[in-house]
Amino acid sequence: MSTLLARQVDMRLLPALDALLQEGSVTGAAERLALSPPAMSRALSKIRRALGDPVLVRAGRGLVPTPRALELQPKVRALMRAAEDILTPHQPEDLTQVSRTLTIVADEAYAAVLSPALLRRAIQEVPLARFKFTAESSHGNAPLREGAVDIEVGIIDEPSPELCIEPLFRDEFVGVARTGHPILSGEVTARTFAAARHVSVSRKGRMTGPIDVGLRELGLRRDVIASVPDYGEALLMLPLTDFVTAMPRSLAVSAQKSVSIEVFDLPVETEPISICQAWHPRHETEPVHVWLRQAIRSALPRASSGH
Repeated sequence: MSTLLARQVDMRLLPALDALLQEGSVTGAAERLALSPPAMSRALSKIRRALGDPVLVRAGRGLVPTPRALELQPKVRALMRAAEDILTPHQPEDLTQVSRTLTIVADEAYAAVLSPALLRRAIQEVPLARFKFTAESSHGNAPLREGAVDIEVGIIDEPSPELCIEPLFRDEFVGVARTGHPILSGEVTARTFAAARHVSVSRKGRMTGPIDVGLRELGLRRDVIASVPDYGEALLMLPLTDFVTAMPRSLAVSAQKSVSIEVFDLPVETEPISICQAWHPRHETEPVHVWLRQAIRSALPRASSGH
């Protein structure tokens, strides 16, 4: 313990030694460090004891450095420059030169909505960066805490004081069917909706959910023919069948650009879902991560508009 304390004291003497060697004067060094001359004289006494050398000696009306002091001067100056560099705010990084793989955890629905705009922007602004989209894991937010993942986008089920969490938008569920589906020939009522054949989307293979609760309150029950694990699979099925399904509006509207489907309001109410992005504080000021968070916000500008 005593050795550690001695090292701390020695480190505190470095700025005083640097100032003394540069100024060659106790008064000048005191002014440089905004100290009183007596305080600087005390510091010089401690430095002399630590080094076993007088450091500055009188010559005429002034002070001159000893050979040992001249030997130390460039080393002390280099240490002080390194310390100043460490404690100086980081200069903005040239993002066009950043070569880094950014790992994004996102439900495939939101990865599909997010990735086109994000990657188009990345090509222009961070051309050397690479992006790895991965599915949600069973390990909760541990990958974020451990640094295996840069950011997570979706429903954040495990809020944690260890993470930064930013709400992005509120999404809602809508009905989806192929273009020209008979259910779209008139108003989609709870009865016509329940009478259709349905595909459920559930990672756990569930055939029922909040929609069924709403229908049950109306004395209705829908016919769920199949359950698939992701929305992408459902979107491939719908144009070829008369099945209907429900999915987040943001995904359905985005999918309409490339899949022959129509979107309609559900005839029963479901709770909206809050979509967030989460990251570990270690990345809070990292320039490329700041860019990533802003790019994700910009890639989802209309998703919160609902209708």
